[in-house]
Formats: sequence, structure tokens, C-alpha cells
Amino acid sequence: MQVDHQPVPRKEINESTARFKKRATRVLIYLILMVFAIVNAYPIIWMIVNSFKSGQEFALNPFGLPTEWVWANYVEAWFTANINTYFFNSVFLGGVAVILTVLFGALASYFLARFQFKGQKLLYSFFILGLLVPIHATLVPMFILMQTIGLLDTRLALIFPYIAFNLSITIFLLTSFMKSFSKEIEESAIMDGAGVFKIFWSIILPMTRPVLATVIIINFINNWNEFSFALVLINDDLLSTLPLGLANFAGQHSTNYTAQMAALTIVLVPTILFYLFMEKQIVEGMTQGAVKG
Repeated sequence: MQVDHQPVPRKEINESTARFKKRATRVLIYLILMVFAIVNAYPIIWMIVNSFKSGQEFALNPFGLPTEWVWANYVEAWFTANINTYFFNSVFLGGVAVILTVLFGALASYFLARFQFKGQKLLYSFFILGLLVPIHATLVPMFILMQTIGLLDTRLALIFPYIAFNLSITIFLLTSFMKSFSKEIEESAIMDGAGVFKIFWSIILPMTRPVLATVIIINFINNWNEFSFALVLINDDLLSTLPLGLANFAGQHSTNYTAQMAALTIVLVPTILFYLFMEKQIVEGMTQGAVKG
């Protein structure tokens, strides 16, 4: 009995090769992302694990699991860093600054992106120039300014700099996103009798929700971790923020590293929870940006 061997069509071979390359590329991308995730997550995991060790065990074995889980580190961290008071201050100052920065930044971005007027590019360049200004170079002038106007050692002494130094990146991101909207959207709204601010609040602002999430997270993290202004402009312990509380662990001759890691873990939790809460909006923003690009 003779078996007839028919050659495999070239088209099927090419499709099979293309599928194999596609799968191999996907596997390679996933491997790279996994390695990147492990590299970034390892310091956080290392910090959390060591926050449960005693000082002696941390000195002898900083990379192993704790033989005895010392929960007292978190109690010590809570009182040493005065987290009860500093946590409220950081949340209040950061929250108020984020709301005002996003509000002012969105309004400015709307007029810069959707209107044509004399000096528009110059004004936009003025805002973007703020990205080049180093924060530490303004500490002394900011101290003198706050002292002159009587805001030194008040919450406003931190809220104003937080808004000013986050406004540039906010306007940069929002303006770039708003420029991609079609003019027909506003023309239709005007035909329906909507005014400028009605269009902004009801149409433009909801459409920028994905990039707003990114802006909010950037501003929140910057305000949450800010140390320099809080150190220079605030002397009252009742108005201090969490970064100043973390500095209490560093003594003149020694540092309680395990308690400090416990405090850092406590401070890190709100940031992670806030990011997870806004994750959906960030993914939508990245997806829309990729499609528009």
C-alpha cells in the first residue's frame, strides 16, 4: 500500500512561524516584566521582613527571615515617629494641596489647550519652565518670604509651595491630553447653549479623568514624601509631617533600623492603597494615550 505524502502549504508554514514568534515575543516580554517587578519589589519586601526583627538579629542576618517576629517594633515606631499626629498632618496638607493643584492646573490647562490668545505659548512656556527649577534652591527665599508675610510655622507655609511646585507637571500633562480632543465636541455643546465653564465641568473635565488619576497620584506622592520644606518652614511639632517623624529614629550615635523600617512600612501602606484605588484610571489613561498616539 502506497502512502501519498503531500507537502505542507507554504502559507501554513508562514502562519505557524508567525504564531511561534508572537508567542516567543510575548513570553520574553512577560519574563522581562517579571524580572523588573521582582527587582522593584525586593527592597520593599526586604524592608517589611526586617521590620519584624530585633536589632541584634538584623545586624547578624539582614537577608534572612526573622526567627522571632517582633511586633513591638511597630509600637515603638508609632510613638517614636509620632505617627498619630504626623499622619493627620500629612494627609490634610497633601490632600488640600492635591485638590487645589488639580483644580488650578485643570483650569489653566483648559484655556491653554482649547483657546487661542496672544501670549499663549509664552504663558505655557512659563509654566513648563517650573519643571527646571530645583526645589532646594528656593528654600532660603521661601523661608524669607513666609517669614515676611507671617505664614511661617503654619499649614499654609507648606500648602502654597506644594501647589507651586506641582503645578508645572500638572499643566504639562493635562494640556497635552486636552489638545487631542476634537473641536467638534465643544462646537456641539455651544450649539446646545453651554457656556465656557459648563463645557469645562461637564465635558472636558470628565474626558480627562484617566490623566487626572495620574496627576493626582504624582502630586500625592510628591506631597506625601516631601521633607525639605517641612523641615525648613515648620518648627511646631504639632504641624510636622511624617517624613520629619521618620528622622526621629536617627540618633547622634546610633539608629534603630528595625523600628525605622516598621515606621516606613506604616507610611508606605497609604501610598500603595491609594495607587491601587486609582489603578483602573491609570490603565485607562495609558490605553487611551496609546490609541491616540
